[in-house]
Amino acid sequence: MQDKYYLKIGRASDLADKKERRLYRFFEMLVGLISFLILISAVFFSFKLPVGVAFFIIIYDTYWLFRTVYFSFHLKYGYDQMKKNEKEDWIAKLESLKDIKNGPKANSWKDIYHLVVFPTYKEPLEIVEQTFQHLLKTDYPKDKMIVVLACEEADKENAQIISQKIQEQFGDEFFKFLVTWHPRGLPGEIAGHGSNDAWATKKAKELIIDPLNIPYENIIISSLDIDSWVYPKYFSCLSYYYLTAEKPLRTSYQPIPLYLNNIWQTPSISRVFAFSSTFWHTMNQERPERLVTFSSHAMSFKALVDVGFKQANVISDDSRIFWQCFFYYDGDYRVQPLYYPISMDANCDKNLLTTLKNIYKQQKRWAYGVGEVPYFLFAGIKNKKIDWKKKLALGFDLIEGHVSWGISSILIFLLGWLPLYLGGPEFSQTLISYNLPKITSYILTIAMGGLVGSVYVSMILLPPKPINYGRFKYVFMILQWVLIPFVMIFFSALPALHAQWHWLTGKYMGFWVTPKVRKNQ
Repeated sequence: MQDKYYLKIGRASDLADKKERRLYRFFEMLVGLISFLILISAVFFSFKLPVGVAFFIIIYDTYWLFRTVYFSFHLKYGYDQMKKNEKEDWIAKLESLKDIKNGPKANSWKDIYHLVVFPTYKEPLEIVEQTFQHLLKTDYPKDKMIVVLACEEADKENAQIISQKIQEQFGDEFFKFLVTWHPRGLPGEIAGHGSNDAWATKKAKELIIDPLNIPYENIIISSLDIDSWVYPKYFSCLSYYYLTAEKPLRTSYQPIPLYLNNIWQTPSISRVFAFSSTFWHTMNQERPERLVTFSSHAMSFKALVDVGFKQANVISDDSRIFWQCFFYYDGDYRVQPLYYPISMDANCDKNLLTTLKNIYKQQKRWAYGVGEVPYFLFAGIKNKKIDWKKKLALGFDLIEGHVSWGISSILIFLLGWLPLYLGGPEFSQTLISYNLPKITSYILTIAMGGLVGSVYVSMILLPPKPINYGRFKYVFMILQWVLIPFVMIFFSALPALHAQWHWLTGKYMGFWVTPKVRKNQ
């Protein structure tokens, strides 16, 4: 690990060498520089070269039209595969396995343990109880499950009451149940999900796994948000993929995050945002070569120990652990899509204004994962064993993804009008000036037609309607999709640019915990 010191970098200031620190700092600024340069250039050239900008936006909108169609096919196939995996008898498939090879030290699937870690901070008892109730309903043998409720000392008064009640209700249901307390103010840490998770897994290793001499290769660790409702066959499905993977110890396993726990209670904007996130991650299951761990995910405990556990000095710990493993194993690490769902809460608070603020903050925290770009570029330079073509392809995809996140919606929905206002009287008399809004509107109308498929999938994903909602609620569930341009600009692009601005200016963020509020149904 000493020769791979770069694996633990959180930000440029962590580097002692001045030249390395300057290089890393430039990489931190890179995506923000590109995004803001493109937006400034769009305004400048709309004034100086309006005809060129007009042709550019027509080509750009057309490109996104074809991309929307392409993603629609991925969404359909990903959804179909998810429904198929939900119906599969994974226990029977596990029973049919003959020889277990390629890593685990197991004679059968029954030798595989699941370590499940739930970091929690200021969540109400109702949230935690429902999570454990769903955990108890899973089909995997509970005598092979080690469950950790990872509490924060900063929330001790609340967490002590909750952990005691959870211990009383569920502590005897699993092979081992452990409550951990993450100390506040540890040097070099950013208080949040990642540092709490790292502390909890180290304690599980120290207090349970090592004393019982359980082989690390026989443990799959699932890092789950405290509002994660695991579906009944999640652990058996995960076990099957683990035991049949080509390199199970060098693979992470990604379920599809659905934001459905409280979907009926949330305002329309929150529902559109929640479904859009679900669709994006469903489509990404179809592109495993580009898949990176997000939110709730699983991996071999052996790999986690090898890389020195999750970093405690980053915000986006869920994606960082993938890149840690990728560079530790010299590029020989991948993500296996599970095509199996885990359900979490959509953003919801006591009133609409607070909910909107929380959506923005949550999206900004997700987009703060742009900090993976400097980590990837710096580690890519240091690690000479990974093929440069692979690094180039992954690096481009990582940068392009974050740049597009910040600017695409703004360019698509606004740039078609900008040359008309800035191009001057000479441009306004051209044929392209007359046709630009018509052509862009026509292209966007066709692209928006692709929402029909999204609306259909969103309706069939809905859990049963609570009895206190009338039939007209379904109408609102359909009409809410007219908000998509507003959501994409103000609750996707702008918070992404805001996150890039943090890295660009060196005004780093701390971890913000999304409040969990469920209204009475």
